[in-house]
Amino acid sequence: MQALFPPQFTGLTFALFLLAPFLLQTVHAQPPSPAPDPHEFPPVSLPKDINRFGTGIQRTMTLLATSTPEKRNTVRVLFYGQSITEQKWSYDVADWLRKSYPNANLIIENRAIGGHSSQLLWRTAEADLYPFEPDLLIFHVYGSHTDYEKLIANVRTRTTAEVLIQTDHIVKPEELEEPTELPKQNGAIWSQWMSRVFLPDLAKRYDMELLDQRVEWQRYLRENHLEPKRLLKDSVHLNDWGCFVMAELVKQHLRYLPKAPKSKWQGLARDFRVGEDVHWKDGRLVLEFEGNRADVILDQNVQRKAGDSPTHTSVLIDGKPPSQHPELFATTRASAYPNSNWPIIKRVTLRGSPLVEDWTAKIFDASEDGKLFKFEVIGSKTGEDGMGSSDKLFLSNSGRIAIEPEDWNLEYCKAVFKGAIPKDLATHWKAIPQFVDEFEATDKIDISIEQAITLARGLSNGVHRLELKATGTPPSIQSIRVYKPPFKL
Repeated sequence: MQALFPPQFTGLTFALFLLAPFLLQTVHAQPPSPAPDPHEFPPVSLPKDINRFGTGIQRTMTLLATSTPEKRNTVRVLFYGQSITEQKWSYDVADWLRKSYPNANLIIENRAIGGHSSQLLWRTAEADLYPFEPDLLIFHVYGSHTDYEKLIANVRTRTTAEVLIQTDHIVKPEELEEPTELPKQNGAIWSQWMSRVFLPDLAKRYDMELLDQRVEWQRYLRENHLEPKRLLKDSVHLNDWGCFVMAELVKQHLRYLPKAPKSKWQGLARDFRVGEDVHWKDGRLVLEFEGNRADVILDQNVQRKAGDSPTHTSVLIDGKPPSQHPELFATTRASAYPNSNWPIIKRVTLRGSPLVEDWTAKIFDASEDGKLFKFEVIGSKTGEDGMGSSDKLFLSNSGRIAIEPEDWNLEYCKAVFKGAIPKDLATHWKAIPQFVDEFEATDKIDISIEQAITLARGLSNGVHRLELKATGTPPSIQSIRVYKPPFKL
């Protein structure tokens, strides 16, 4: 991973160049093996500047720390990256969060894809990351700095996720001591420039939490008189000892700081209390808000009486039902190449007037290397929607589906997984709603967890007008929660 990044290398060429020595060892997302007793490893000491750790993720940590048995805050955490993030350290951190904050309603996923550098991951993030809408993103990836920033810019302009980014760990003895002078972008060690210059600057510009893993890894190795290889199982991937160290370093940043300023994160989500900030009038509730997402939080203390019929409430955003806003549709990850978790299509772009439906792309006449092939796209509601070639932009007959040549992943899958491309190969995905056109208040089974209904997610980050119309008695809504990403395009 220490080779100079060649600027002319992009996409498949660069990914194979960067990952070839060890790619096949971790191409599958494996369930973590049982963790060894951490007491057999020297502990990770606390750095002198620990007081600044956690300042960039205090909305998440506040939700976790203030959860109670009576009010279990929902917190969504996503681990994203490539094969390093697939390793068991991330599962150890997830288990630690669950044990440390048992009252929180934690939803934790790891959607990392081995072998996918930033040039590829910024495309897969379209299905993996933004629709998940994490409260906290824990992120590490190798590859192009421009595509790394592209992904981060999307996160910070399209979601309210707080972000913890990790610099690279140490893999060679010569990295134990850093030169006094900051490295240049075209220097001998790409990882050194990324970790010491680019990522710290990116963290400042996008107001993110930075885990300087490179520095802390160096310190741990020096304190324990270790060579880098003692924490590795190959040229870059972590062994059990390395996973222990990485998990401990991440956990040091997951700190609740009740005295830290709240101004950095309070604007990410704002509650408009019904009856105080906004009111029902003649069965209508109107709210003008700034942001890209609106949820209703139902009143947990009000239960429907037996025999009461549910009240249906319709939703309008900027004068139209949410289903008439194409930007409120998303896609799931396309299904994977056989015996892998690598999507055959990195990104499917929705256009026109999407529908909630299942989609299939049938592949045929593929060249031996998977670079050239033809395909047919079929929607469960739209029906047969056109045929295309992998080397040309595809726009379906209905105008609902677009696939760029660079979004196909078949050539890369074939190069890594070998074997013949199946004759009946197909990939599947869904167009999913990030909205409701109407909702009804129902009784909750667990009143300790907020009953939140997302009305619209994925709007442009600007001013919008929300209107609710109730049939009959208005539902018991506690508040309207508005989400506003911290940056704009």
